[in-house]
Amino acid sequence: MMIILLINILILLFVPFLMIGVIKKTKAFWAGRKGVSVWQPVWDFLRLIKKDSVISETTSWVFKFAPIAGFASVVFAAMFVPLAFGKSVINIPFAFVIFSYILGFGKFFSLISALDTGSSFEGMGASREACFSTIVEPAFFIGMASIAALSQNYTFDSFKLILQNAGGYGYLIIALAVITLFIMLLIEGCRVPVDDPTTHLELTMIHEVMILDNSGVDLGLITWGAAIKMFIFEALIANMIIPASLGLWETLALFLIIVFALAIVIGTVESSMARFRMTHVFEFIFVMSITALIILALVTYRIYGG
Repeated sequence: MMIILLINILILLFVPFLMIGVIKKTKAFWAGRKGVSVWQPVWDFLRLIKKDSVISETTSWVFKFAPIAGFASVVFAAMFVPLAFGKSVINIPFAFVIFSYILGFGKFFSLISALDTGSSFEGMGASREACFSTIVEPAFFIGMASIAALSQNYTFDSFKLILQNAGGYGYLIIALAVITLFIMLLIEGCRVPVDDPTTHLELTMIHEVMILDNSGVDLGLITWGAAIKMFIFEALIANMIIPASLGLWETLALFLIIVFALAIVIGTVESSMARFRMTHVFEFIFVMSITALIILALVTYRIYGG
């Protein structure tokens, strides 16, 4: 158990850096460039934590506390998600509810931190972020609760019981659940087509405009936490795909393969399409709601319709 815990922590803290590096390398490949090393996010983080933070006099304790709260909430939420060997550090009933609201705690502080600066641009980004989260959260609960009801297992282990309990519908439910989580990954990770992490135009920015006043260690924690959050959703997708019959080391190897394969997919998506207009972003987010409702319909028919 101690070995599993140690490997989980090591994967959680270091693999997200490599995941971001793979995304950047993939985007460079499609652009016909060599690109930076996959280790570049690590060097960027080390460079940030060596710098002093510049804090506006108009801000309060909220601005200073928010990066710590956001990073801590992401790491704590990751404890509920199966990582190495398909095992989670904390495995309790209704973990997906606790998981969601722990992430919500960190997001709340990031929102009020943006408002605390007094910047109209950061307030605009905070309002957009809050609006998107309002749409995403019900879809996530519908999808996860449906899968839990199907398997009668209310932990994230329910992912491995879909085929066992859903019969011929299992593969369709898994495919729809993967689509749902992947869209949530793009939204919560602030990636194209919802947001562009490389943009510098305030009127089109969402997450990046919220952290314009952060610097030094605070900015390092925010970028590290954002990478870990993306990794968490990739881990959920991986656990949806990995068969329950595999051995421990085969599960770990396949888990890492899926994580980096998803990073390549994200880099390819960002290279092949532009960010949506703000009016079309909501249409894209509602696709997640649609797939979650289809999962609910399939599970309801399986349980009550034969």
